[in-house]
Amino acid sequence: MEAPDWAQPEETDGIRLTWNLWPNSKLEATKCVVPFAALYSPNKRSPNMPVLPYEPVPCKQCGGILNPYASVDFYGKIWVCPICYTRCHFPPHYQGISEQSVPAELYPQYTTVEYTLNRTVPLHPPTYLFVVDTCVAEDELQACKSTITQVLQMIPEESHVGLVTFGTHVHVHELGFSECSKCFVFRGSKEYTSAQVVDQLGMRPVAPTRPGQPPAPPGRQFILPLADVNCETAINNVLQDLQRDPFPVPTTDRPARCTGTAMQVAEALMSASIPPGSCMARVMLFTGGPTTEGMGKIVNRDLTEEVRSHKDLAKDAAPHFRKAKKYYDALAAEMVSHGHICDIFCAALDNTGLFEMKEMIQLTGGQCVLTDSFTNPVFKDSLKRMFTSEDNEGFLGMSSHATLDVLPSRDIKISGTLGCCARSDKKSAAVADTEVGLGGTCQWKLAGLDADSTVAVMFEITGNGSALQDQSGQAPQLFIQFITRYMHWTGQLRCRVTTLTRFWTDGSNSADLINGFDQETAAALMARLATHKMETEDDFDPTRFLDRSLIRLCQRFAEYRKDDAQSFILHSNLQYFPQFMFNLRRSQFVQVFGVAPDETASHRLVLFKMPVLDALVS
Repeated sequence: MEAPDWAQPEETDGIRLTWNLWPNSKLEATKCVVPFAALYSPNKRSPNMPVLPYEPVPCKQCGGILNPYASVDFYGKIWVCPICYTRCHFPPHYQGISEQSVPAELYPQYTTVEYTLNRTVPLHPPTYLFVVDTCVAEDELQACKSTITQVLQMIPEESHVGLVTFGTHVHVHELGFSECSKCFVFRGSKEYTSAQVVDQLGMRPVAPTRPGQPPAPPGRQFILPLADVNCETAINNVLQDLQRDPFPVPTTDRPARCTGTAMQVAEALMSASIPPGSCMARVMLFTGGPTTEGMGKIVNRDLTEEVRSHKDLAKDAAPHFRKAKKYYDALAAEMVSHGHICDIFCAALDNTGLFEMKEMIQLTGGQCVLTDSFTNPVFKDSLKRMFTSEDNEGFLGMSSHATLDVLPSRDIKISGTLGCCARSDKKSAAVADTEVGLGGTCQWKLAGLDADSTVAVMFEITGNGSALQDQSGQAPQLFIQFITRYMHWTGQLRCRVTTLTRFWTDGSNSADLINGFDQETAAALMARLATHKMETEDDFDPTRFLDRSLIRLCQRFAEYRKDDAQSFILHSNLQYFPQFMFNLRRSQFVQVFGVAPDETASHRLVLFKMPVLDALVS
């Protein structure tokens, strides 16, 4: 029997499930081995998806949005939410609907639609803050400067830009000062709070002189429109004149590089310059070596001390790791709260500290590029692609300020997510007690997302095996709705609603269950789950976990006779899964022997963002 094409829903709705038939009891669900999950791409480009020029109609009980699976009483102007079965009245502007005049969101083929939302915050142009390392070799610095200069020609003129450079100390360049080059210097070895940075930069809003008058904007001008003649001239002059860090470096030492302090200063500068939620704001770090000075330090300057390895991390023999990780995690949380995106470009043969800084990228949905040199075409092409226009090939479709809400049917709870997002504090009755990944909530924040950004949402079945037929004699359906509110790359506020339905089935009937198994999605999910467990569980053996999962899955769904190896037959929906597991257990996501921690972090960041098919070939 030919395996069904489970990739079709991904083309229309940007979603794939590990199981497309769900058992009706918690006991039978645990026997399925592979978790019940959905891999969803909330910003996937779909040319056939309608964009509706009005606000969505929510359910008054659960907050679900009107969709094609809702039961509609055209006479009484009432619709029944398929998720919570609440009867809701249509708003006044829907009073003209009838069986012959149906709104687009009720069309059966439009299971994914987008709505345009009213803006509550004035729109601000996209903002980019470049944070450049000057402790690299002269040719490396020239290559980095040259690429950034080329990128500035690609950025739309209305965009705002800023520049921070760092080495032994941090330099914040004031682009609005046209008389000469001017910058503010922060000591690299000192720890600063965001409030201290803002005060020292003179960016506190001036108190109003009259009651009711809005505060005056800060006097300093560090982030300005690229179209401003002073800004364009200033940033080009600074880049042209930028030299290596002038402090001498003994041959027995590493350069004094204060990456952590620079990122703290950059984040404070960005948050003081840009109103929250008003635009896509990206802090872009360009670094060429390990942090050796100030907060976030991963190694001392003395070359006799080696940079931490996976072996050191496993034995808790990395003296700077915990403190640096805590520092960058706190900085990541600050970025998430402001909706800022962190992109990191590492160009070094040595470790740069990406393993410690990983949360800043993963929680904000930023980009990560790891190369050996700034002269490498991979670095240059990757940076330029981030600014490719919509009309050109390679456009990433980067959006920002997204929140993802998940609403499941009764008897389904949300365990958590595995992906480039951050948890919110929103609670509901659909939140499971057992957390997997980022759990304990039904809403997640995605500060940045591109067209391929994919989040794995894990579910827990809580049913007790109730009747498998509804009043019409049909197998009952389950429904899951994904609601993504975000700022489109055009600046519009939009709400994308994807509603899917599947059927419950008798969990004891393994033949039915395996017909709904998607082995490609399952392999991508198991890769995320195994790497997540490696990072969060002590003494976790990923090879044993994957092997035992495969054995249990085959015991449950394969056909065989005991003690007869020749009788072993796999269902067509399962025939490639053993090969996927075989390659996964030997992949760079799982194996860390002979691999630097920064390389591992880079591979896993890419894995946690990729859609299903890309994950299979990576």
